[in-house]
Amino acid sequence: MNIRITTDSTCDLGRLIEEHNIGVMPLSVILGENAYRDGVNITPQDIFSYVAETGILPKTAAPSIGDYETFFARYVDEGETVIHYNISVKSSSSYNYAVEAAKKFGGKVYVVDSKALSSGQGLMVMKAVDYRAEGMDAKEIAQRTAALAPKINTSFVPDRLDYLYKGGRCSRMAMYGANLLKIHPLIEMQDGQLYAGKKYRGSMEKCIANYIADLKEQYPAYDKRRAFITHSSAEESMVEVARQKVGELFDFDEVIETVAGSVITGHCGKNTLGVLFIAS
Repeated sequence: MNIRITTDSTCDLGRLIEEHNIGVMPLSVILGENAYRDGVNITPQDIFSYVAETGILPKTAAPSIGDYETFFARYVDEGETVIHYNISVKSSSSYNYAVEAAKKFGGKVYVVDSKALSSGQGLMVMKAVDYRAEGMDAKEIAQRTAALAPKINTSFVPDRLDYLYKGGRCSRMAMYGANLLKIHPLIEMQDGQLYAGKKYRGSMEKCIANYIADLKEQYPAYDKRRAFITHSSAEESMVEVARQKVGELFDFDEVIETVAGSVITGHCGKNTLGVLFIAS
């Protein structure tokens, strides 16, 4: 069976997309009256510039059912079976549209709700790549990866709350207080939905170090195959602290650094950073 693994653009997998020949369905990013395709003709810097100039967050849009039908058809018509991984259904309509589109292909397309986003979604995609290399068939890959969703740590710490406030995810008072007092809340995904958790205080470098130490305490057992350090164009000093702390506290075979794409950046803002991996 020829198996093609595909994913929404929100996976933030960077170079791994090309290395593993993963198909990508771009979501749309809308700046004013102009629509762009995530990862194709818009960059995170475009997002930062737009928000700085207008004070308005970009909007995002899922691909249509027809878009997914066209996307899947290019692989199915070549004799491949598709396994597609969507951003969490609680964050986007993408999953529902992809499921509807898959009905056209008579069992040749499997659609999986990652119940994650960014490289949390990417972790599930890469597990599918691993399982394909082990010789599993498409149905088993889809089932086994879907079962991993509760074990995927999708969490991050934002520098400022401006973007979260503009997106309606926190109050004006919470934003001003957090920015004034240098409070940086942990944002983590539970059952496909984002929640605010522990609050860190101080410089982002200090907060990132404490966040990673807390991850180690929370997840003493974990899949050592890989972890991601994913950030929204963060300062190098923050990324370096993350590299050093992950190397000190964890024992991953591979730690991959990726930069968040335009959809994810548009919701969290610059200098957000997360360490994402699969718990045991």
